[in-house]
Amino acid sequence: MGLFDKIRAGLSRTRQSLTRELLAALGKGRLTEDVLESLEEKLLAADIGIETAQAILEGVRKRARGGDVTPDQLLEWLAEEAKGLLPELPPASTLARHGSKPYVILFVGVNGAGKTTSVAKIAHRLVAEGNKVLLAACDTFRAGAIAQLETWAERAGVEIVRHQDGSDAAAVAFDAYAAAKARGHDVLLIDTAGRLHTKDNLMEELRKLVRVLRKHDPALPHETLLVIDGNTGQNALPQFRGFGSVTDLTGLIITKLDGTAKGGALLTLSREFGAPVRWIGVGEGLDDLIPFDREAFARGLFSAG
Repeated sequence: MGLFDKIRAGLSRTRQSLTRELLAALGKGRLTEDVLESLEEKLLAADIGIETAQAILEGVRKRARGGDVTPDQLLEWLAEEAKGLLPELPPASTLARHGSKPYVILFVGVNGAGKTTSVAKIAHRLVAEGNKVLLAACDTFRAGAIAQLETWAERAGVEIVRHQDGSDAAAVAFDAYAAAKARGHDVLLIDTAGRLHTKDNLMEELRKLVRVLRKHDPALPHETLLVIDGNTGQNALPQFRGFGSVTDLTGLIITKLDGTAKGGALLTLSREFGAPVRWIGVGEGLDDLIPFDREAFARGLFSAG
């Protein structure tokens, strides 16, 4: 499938319920205040935040100018307004094109969000684009985490730097950067332990990792991506604040969109966080973490069928 088809398929649970409810709310096709209020309720039910929903509907109101609206027009306008709320970005695959090597991407998030699989899937894509990629197994806390990353590294065809379980994660990151520099790798991807943003000791460990990494270069890491489970919806906002207090977050990865009806939350997350969505997960395969495309997402969210 092409990019749009993958995004559309991944949003099927969100889209089917949302589109059905929106078109039912439209009724005879005139955008009265009652209809607009009903449309807002349907957007909120898809976990689109109230300010985001109101911004979208204000744009629809201006387009309609009090006249009749067809179902196709409503969906087209909703998609256009949603697209306008999302930042326009260069393709995610170009993020690793950097003047100096290696380009370092740090992955953070809570337990179970999908960090390790996201690291592997991005490594797979970067290798396919001709990059030499190294993985750093800095989740030294969870039992089996290093072995899991090794399995993914083998599938993606990349090298890995690891220490023993229970080792200092910062030391692994330090050694991995040195190895990537010495071996001429283009990209270093750093997997970290899942941690609750409310656990001070674990967040301090992450601060230490960043401090130690910066002994190589104060600009490190070049990217820090927060991985969020799509089922979390808008409740991910405290995660962003917590991890953002430790290191500058440059982007989001939203996983498991294919299994949730809360896909609309992505609009609010991107808008409120001030950090763009870089990748979205729409399946379990190595090719199912795909670069975020704002137009494909908006049209995948608001379309019939």
